[in-house]
Amino acid sequence: MPLRRALAVRLGSRPFAALRTLVLPLVAGLGVVLLLLAFSLLASEVLEGDTHSLDMQLLEAAERIRSAHPRFGVVMRDLSGLGSAVVLSFLVVATVIYLALLSARTSAVLVAASTAAGAVLIHLLLKPAFGRLRPDLAFADHAAWGMSFPSGHASMSAIVFLTLGALLANTRSRRVERVFILAMAAVATFLVGVSRVALGVHWATDVLAGWALGAAWATGWLLMAHWVLRAKRTDSRDSGDRAG
Repeated sequence: MPLRRALAVRLGSRPFAALRTLVLPLVAGLGVVLLLLAFSLLASEVLEGDTHSLDMQLLEAAERIRSAHPRFGVVMRDLSGLGSAVVLSFLVVATVIYLALLSARTSAVLVAASTAAGAVLIHLLLKPAFGRLRPDLAFADHAAWGMSFPSGHASMSAIVFLTLGALLANTRSRRVERVFILAMAAVATFLVGVSRVALGVHWATDVLAGWALGAAWATGWLLMAHWVLRAKRTDSRDSGDRAG
């Protein structure tokens, strides 16, 4: 039997689609591991103080740009607002309600749980554990409360924007649409993080760590959602076969 026909027999009428279904979760899982490794390495460097020189250079550069171009600070504050607790909470609540209205209750619960658990991890566990102070007010556009590492704006915007972007992209059939939606989610996450450094309220390594942690968290929960929903579909199909 030719190899291609053998693969079709083993994997169904769409062998490449079946292979993609098997491979993509493995690639995503590897991505989670690499992102968590990057976060761990950054955390280690920050604790040892090895990043202070670079952080200070970027902080001073941001302060000079804001002083020379006042409009720059206004734009950065607007971008920073996209990652605020109010905006992100609104997006999550609206999404959860919409999913519930569509009877996609499992997805609604997973989105709510992912966001709530991520907020607890970052704000109640990691920030107090690292205890890193924010940059001096002399370099900041405005005062910001709380500890500095990892950046809450960067990490939570990654969790929310990437999760919602993936959910929306999954509703589209054309690859170009899916890529565009995911790219816009990544750009929004990037701009929020950059704005925090530009405003002098976070060290650059806070933001890098926030991006790594938030992307890993979002990807991990999306993988969990994929497995849970796939298991539910399989159970429903098996129940239908038995009923028939």
